[in-house]
Amino acid sequence: MSVVCGIPLGVLLSEAQESFFLARRSRKDSPHTTAAYRRDLAGIVALLAAAAGCAPAELELARVGAGALRAAFGEFAETHAKTSVSRAWSTWNQFMNFCVADGLVAGNPMGAVARPRPAPSMPKPLRGEDTPEQLLSAVASGERKSRDPWPERDLLVVGLGLVTGLRSAEMRALLVSSVVGRPGEQRLHVRGKGSRERSIPISAPMEAVIGRYLASCRARFPGLRLGRESALVLDLRGEPIGRGALQYLVSCCYRAAGIHDRVPTGANLHALRHTFATRLAEDGANAAEIMALLGHANLNTSQNYIEATGREQRAAAVGNRTYRALAKVADPGSAGVVEG
Repeated sequence: MSVVCGIPLGVLLSEAQESFFLARRSRKDSPHTTAAYRRDLAGIVALLAAAAGCAPAELELARVGAGALRAAFGEFAETHAKTSVSRAWSTWNQFMNFCVADGLVAGNPMGAVARPRPAPSMPKPLRGEDTPEQLLSAVASGERKSRDPWPERDLLVVGLGLVTGLRSAEMRALLVSSVVGRPGEQRLHVRGKGSRERSIPISAPMEAVIGRYLASCRARFPGLRLGRESALVLDLRGEPIGRGALQYLVSCCYRAAGIHDRVPTGANLHALRHTFATRLAEDGANAAEIMALLGHANLNTSQNYIEATGREQRAAAVGNRTYRALAKVADPGSAGVVEG
């Protein structure tokens, strides 16, 4: 077999990439992670193939050297944000490291490709001291107008975001059985990034919101068996809510409450998570507590919220004042017991 720069000719880049994904199966990546990796690889492959004058499926791994990758990433950077370029660089670095380990290439050429310097990661909470309270009040009172209003579901989503800090994928993955514990002592069992599990305490107002929401589900969908393994957050058809539908719901709630101009650009549902974390920091939670509640993998990420607030500690994290607003719009006496 002919060899160029220590790389055997005839090995297609597409074949090497499929071997890469096959090797990652034991890591149990989420479908979202795998799809993101494939997009990052495909975006650069298209540019490499265009430069080589061949179809992406015909591009050989031997033709992917440092020079070709530098040119492709340079062109990619002209139409993509720093974060996208950095993520693509990371994906390709992992892929090329796999190729080295599998004996497909002699060395990783990504060291010769410049990577954008990451911008400081800053929290993006909702702006305005009383904005969360205004949002909760508007959602609970049904100010979001639609052809099929469902204020109980809207309040569940906004409430979960503000007092548990769930990510979009985490909220969509919740099951009815994710709500565990006796009334008055309930908590959410959450599976987060990297399959890390955590337990988030919820207080009586949130229990009431969940109970009222489940009751509304039974009224809306009388033929639906809402068992323990059923998705908790549903769409208007009684199906598990999708990513786009969830983001659209939150965006509509912002507009109905008149606070859409106080939402940081690109944050949407994540603004609720950042508001939760920022208020924890303002109310005295330390980085370890924030890390446990938000499911961060790195303590430095949690420390960012404390550094961003710059306020003296006032109370323990369990005193999260958002609960006081939630208590005004929820009836603690209506908290339901999760079905067995």
